Amino acid sequence: MTGMDRLSLNQATVNKLSLSEAVDLCARHEIPAIGLDVSSLCRGGFFTHADAGARAAAIADNRAAITEAAELGAGTLVLVSGGLVPGTRDLPLARRMIADAIGELVPVARAAGVRLAIEALHPVFAADRCVITRLGEALDLALKFPADAVGVVVDTYHVWWDAALFADIARAGERIAGYQVCDWILPLPADTLLGRGHVGDGYIDFPPITAAVTAAGYAGYIEVEIFNEAVWTAPPDETVATIRKRFPLAF
Repeated sequence: MTGMDRLSLNQATVNKLSLSEAVDLCARHEIPAIGLDVSSLCRGGFFTHADAGARAAAIADNRAAITEAAELGAGTLVLVSGGLVPGTRDLPLARRMIADAIGELVPVARAAGVRLAIEALHPVFAADRCVITRLGEALDLALKFPADAVGVVVDTYHVWWDAALFADIARAGERIAGYQVCDWILPLPADTLLGRGHVGDGYIDFPPITAAVTAAGYAGYIEVEIFNEAVWTAPPDETVATIRKRFPLAF
Protein backbone atom coordinates (compact mmCIF):
# COMPACT_ATOMS: atom_id res chain seq x y z
CA MET A 1 0.00 0.00 0.00
CA THR A 2 1.14 3.53 -0.74
CA GLY A 3 -0.24 7.03 -0.22
CA MET A 4 -3.87 7.60 0.70
CA ASP A 5 -4.72 3.89 0.62
CA ARG A 6 -2.65 3.54 3.81
CA LEU A 7 -4.82 6.00 5.76
CA SER A 8 -6.59 4.60 8.80
CA LEU A 9 -8.83 6.59 11.14
CA ASN A 10 -8.37 5.59 14.76
CA GLN A 11 -11.84 5.73 16.29
CA ALA A 12 -10.47 7.71 19.26
CA THR A 13 -10.06 10.68 16.90
CA VAL A 14 -13.85 10.89 16.52
CA ASN A 15 -14.73 9.57 19.95
CA LYS A 16 -18.18 11.16 20.03
CA LEU A 17 -19.31 8.75 17.29
CA SER A 18 -20.43 5.16 17.64
CA LEU A 19 -18.53 2.52 15.71
CA SER A 20 -21.19 2.36 13.01
CA GLU A 21 -21.17 6.15 12.69
CA ALA A 22 -17.38 6.15 12.42
CA VAL A 23 -17.56 3.46 9.74
CA ASP A 24 -20.08 5.52 7.77
CA LEU A 25 -17.83 8.56 8.14
CA CYS A 26 -14.88 6.63 6.70
CA ALA A 27 -16.98 5.37 3.83
CA ARG A 28 -18.16 8.89 2.97
CA HIS A 29 -14.61 10.21 2.93
CA GLU A 30 -13.04 7.17 1.26
CA ILE A 31 -10.81 6.31 4.20
CA PRO A 32 -9.91 2.65 3.68
CA ALA A 33 -9.40 1.43 7.25
CA ILE A 34 -11.61 1.27 10.33
CA GLY A 35 -14.74 0.10 8.54
CA LEU A 36 -13.53 -1.46 5.33
CA ASP A 37 -10.65 -3.02 7.26
CA VAL A 38 -9.88 -3.06 10.97
CA SER A 39 -6.23 -2.08 11.19
CA SER A 40 -5.87 -2.70 14.93
CA LEU A 41 -7.75 -2.94 18.18
CA CYS A 42 -6.72 -0.45 20.85
CA ARG A 43 -6.17 -1.15 23.56
CA GLY A 44 -5.07 -3.87 25.93
CA GLY A 45 -2.53 -3.60 28.70
CA PHE A 46 -2.58 -1.84 32.07
CA PHE A 47 -0.93 -4.77 33.81
CA THR A 48 0.62 -3.02 36.82
CA HIS A 49 -1.61 -3.65 39.83
CA ALA A 50 -0.59 -4.10 43.45
CA ASP A 51 -3.59 -6.32 44.20
CA ALA A 52 -3.42 -9.89 42.88
CA GLY A 53 -7.13 -9.86 42.12
CA ALA A 54 -6.86 -6.68 40.09
CA ARG A 55 -3.94 -8.10 38.16
CA ALA A 56 -5.90 -11.28 37.42
CA ALA A 57 -8.79 -9.13 36.22
CA ALA A 58 -6.44 -7.23 33.91
CA ILE A 59 -5.21 -10.50 32.41
CA ALA A 60 -8.81 -11.61 31.92
CA ASP A 61 -9.65 -8.29 30.23
CA ASN A 62 -6.71 -8.74 27.89
CA ARG A 63 -7.73 -12.28 27.06
CA ALA A 64 -11.15 -10.91 26.15
CA ALA A 65 -9.54 -8.16 24.06
CA ILE A 66 -7.54 -10.78 22.15
CA THR A 67 -10.75 -12.66 21.41
CA GLU A 68 -12.43 -9.44 20.31
CA ALA A 69 -9.53 -8.55 18.02
CA ALA A 70 -9.71 -11.99 16.41
CA GLU A 71 -13.47 -11.69 15.92
CA LEU A 72 -13.05 -8.27 14.30
CA GLY A 73 -10.35 -9.54 11.99
CA ALA A 74 -7.80 -7.18 13.55
CA GLY A 75 -4.40 -8.82 13.46
CA THR A 76 -3.01 -6.51 16.14
CA LEU A 77 -3.91 -5.69 19.73
CA VAL A 78 -2.13 -2.53 20.90
CA LEU A 79 -0.83 -2.67 24.48
CA VAL A 80 -0.57 0.39 26.71
CA SER A 81 1.25 -1.50 29.41
CA GLY A 82 0.63 0.46 32.60
CA GLY A 83 2.29 2.97 34.90
CA LEU A 84 3.81 2.59 38.32
CA VAL A 85 2.27 -0.01 40.61
CA PRO A 86 -0.06 1.97 42.91
CA GLY A 87 1.63 2.81 46.19
CA THR A 88 5.15 2.34 44.82
CA ARG A 89 7.84 4.26 42.97
CA ASP A 90 9.46 1.05 41.73
CA LEU A 91 10.01 1.29 37.97
CA PRO A 92 11.80 -2.09 37.68
CA LEU A 93 8.89 -3.80 39.45
CA ALA A 94 6.37 -2.31 37.02
CA ARG A 95 8.46 -3.38 34.05
CA ARG A 96 8.82 -6.93 35.38
CA MET A 97 5.07 -7.17 35.87
CA ILE A 98 4.49 -6.06 32.29
CA ALA A 99 6.94 -8.62 30.92
CA ASP A 100 5.33 -11.38 32.99
CA ALA A 101 1.84 -10.42 31.85
CA ILE A 102 2.81 -10.37 28.18
CA GLY A 103 4.47 -13.75 28.60
CA GLU A 104 1.21 -15.09 30.03
CA LEU A 105 -0.79 -13.71 27.11
CA VAL A 106 1.50 -14.82 24.28
CA PRO A 107 0.08 -18.38 24.00
CA VAL A 108 -3.46 -16.97 23.99
CA ALA A 109 -2.61 -14.44 21.30
CA ARG A 110 -0.83 -16.98 19.10
CA ALA A 111 -3.75 -19.39 19.34
CA ALA A 112 -6.11 -16.60 18.25
CA GLY A 113 -3.86 -15.38 15.44
CA VAL A 114 -3.49 -11.96 17.05
CA ARG A 115 -0.23 -10.10 17.48
CA LEU A 116 0.40 -8.12 20.65
CA ALA A 117 1.92 -4.72 19.85
CA ILE A 118 3.76 -2.91 22.65
CA GLU A 119 3.43 0.85 22.45
CA ALA A 120 6.02 3.10 24.08
CA LEU A 121 4.51 6.29 25.51
CA HIS A 122 6.15 9.66 26.06
CA PRO A 123 7.89 9.88 29.48
CA VAL A 124 5.28 12.38 30.69
CA PHE A 125 2.92 9.41 30.97
CA ALA A 126 5.31 7.06 32.80
CA ALA A 127 3.78 7.46 36.24
CA ASP A 128 0.19 6.64 35.38
CA ARG A 129 -0.06 5.07 31.93
CA CYS A 130 3.11 3.41 30.65
CA VAL A 131 6.56 2.92 32.17
CA ILE A 132 7.84 1.87 28.75
CA THR A 133 8.92 5.22 27.33
CA ARG A 134 11.22 4.49 24.37
CA LEU A 135 10.76 2.46 21.22
CA GLY A 136 14.02 0.68 21.97
CA GLU A 137 12.71 -0.42 25.36
CA ALA A 138 9.47 -1.69 23.80
CA LEU A 139 11.51 -3.55 21.19
CA ASP A 140 13.82 -5.14 23.75
CA LEU A 141 10.74 -6.48 25.54
CA ALA A 142 9.14 -7.70 22.31
CA LEU A 143 12.33 -9.55 21.37
CA LYS A 144 11.85 -11.86 24.35
CA PHE A 145 8.94 -13.44 22.48
CA PRO A 146 8.31 -14.88 18.98
CA ALA A 147 8.02 -12.27 16.23
CA ASP A 148 4.59 -13.49 15.15
CA ALA A 149 3.28 -13.02 18.69
CA VAL A 150 4.72 -9.70 19.87
CA GLY A 151 5.69 -6.57 17.97
CA VAL A 152 5.84 -2.83 18.60
CA VAL A 153 3.88 0.25 17.62
CA VAL A 154 5.65 3.38 16.38
CA ASP A 155 3.55 6.35 17.49
CA THR A 156 5.10 9.61 16.35
CA TYR A 157 3.54 11.57 19.20
CA HIS A 158 5.32 9.47 21.78
CA VAL A 159 8.72 8.81 20.20
CA TRP A 160 9.57 11.74 17.89
CA TRP A 161 11.99 13.26 20.44
CA ASP A 162 14.18 10.16 20.90
CA ALA A 163 17.75 10.46 19.59
CA ALA A 164 17.86 6.67 19.13
CA LEU A 165 14.58 6.54 17.21
CA PHE A 166 15.89 5.86 13.73
CA ALA A 167 18.35 3.22 14.86
CA ASP A 168 15.58 1.51 16.83
CA ILE A 169 13.16 1.63 13.90
CA ALA A 170 15.77 -0.05 11.70
CA ARG A 171 16.43 -2.61 14.43
CA ALA A 172 12.72 -3.31 14.82
CA GLY A 173 12.22 -4.40 11.21
CA GLU A 174 9.47 -7.01 11.03
CA ARG A 175 8.52 -6.30 14.64
CA ILE A 176 6.76 -3.08 13.61
CA ALA A 177 3.09 -3.99 13.91
CA GLY A 178 1.60 -0.51 13.64
CA TYR A 179 2.40 3.10 12.81
CA GLN A 180 0.41 6.02 14.24
CA VAL A 181 0.64 9.73 13.48
CA CYS A 182 -0.48 12.95 15.12
CA ASP A 183 1.43 16.09 16.05
CA TRP A 184 3.02 17.42 19.24
CA ILE A 185 1.54 20.85 19.92
CA LEU A 186 2.24 23.58 22.45
CA PRO A 187 1.18 24.79 24.88
CA LEU A 188 0.21 21.47 26.42
CA PRO A 189 -3.25 21.46 27.99
CA ALA A 190 -3.79 20.84 31.69
CA ASP A 191 -4.67 17.25 30.76
CA THR A 192 -1.55 16.34 28.81
CA LEU A 193 -3.27 13.28 27.39
CA LEU A 194 -5.33 15.63 25.20
CA GLY A 195 -2.38 17.54 23.75
CA ARG A 196 -2.31 16.02 20.26
CA GLY A 197 -2.85 17.89 17.04
CA HIS A 198 -3.46 17.27 13.37
CA VAL A 199 -0.41 16.42 11.28
CA GLY A 200 1.27 19.74 10.46
CA ASP A 201 0.00 21.63 13.50
CA GLY A 202 3.09 21.16 15.65
CA TYR A 203 6.74 20.17 15.88
CA ILE A 204 7.14 16.65 14.50
CA ASP A 205 9.10 16.08 11.30
CA PHE A 206 7.03 13.22 9.91
CA PRO A 207 8.60 12.35 6.51
CA PRO A 208 11.90 10.99 7.90
CA ILE A 209 10.04 8.84 10.42
CA THR A 210 7.63 7.49 7.79
CA ALA A 211 10.55 6.79 5.47
CA ALA A 212 12.39 4.92 8.22
CA VAL A 213 9.35 2.84 9.14
CA THR A 214 8.80 2.00 5.46
CA ALA A 215 12.46 1.13 4.95
CA ALA A 216 12.25 -1.19 7.95
CA GLY A 217 9.62 -3.17 6.07
CA TYR A 218 6.31 -1.85 7.42
CA ALA A 219 3.84 -1.33 4.58
CA GLY A 220 0.55 -1.45 6.48
CA TYR A 221 -1.98 1.15 7.49
CA ILE A 222 -1.00 4.46 9.06
CA GLU A 223 -3.44 5.36 11.81
CA VAL A 224 -4.30 8.96 12.60
CA GLU A 225 -4.94 8.97 16.37
CA ILE A 226 -5.72 12.37 17.92
CA PHE A 227 -6.70 12.97 21.53
CA ASN A 228 -7.80 16.61 21.64
CA GLU A 229 -11.01 18.06 23.05
CA ALA A 230 -11.28 20.67 20.27
CA VAL A 231 -10.92 17.97 17.62
CA TRP A 232 -13.48 15.80 19.39
CA THR A 233 -16.05 18.58 19.51
CA ALA A 234 -15.50 19.70 15.90
CA PRO A 235 -17.92 18.36 13.28
CA PRO A 236 -16.63 14.86 12.38
CA ASP A 237 -16.83 15.52 8.64
CA GLU A 238 -14.65 18.60 9.15
CA THR A 239 -12.16 16.58 11.20
CA VAL A 240 -11.90 13.85 8.60
CA ALA A 241 -11.58 16.36 5.77
CA THR A 242 -8.62 17.89 7.60
CA ILE A 243 -7.10 14.46 8.14
CA ARG A 244 -7.32 13.67 4.43
CA LYS A 245 -5.85 17.05 3.51
CA ARG A 246 -2.96 16.75 5.97
CA PHE A 247 -2.17 13.05 5.54
CA PRO A 248 0.25 13.59 2.61
CA LEU A 249 2.37 15.73 4.95
CA ALA A 250 3.35 12.52 6.73
CA PHE A 251 5.36 11.40 3.65
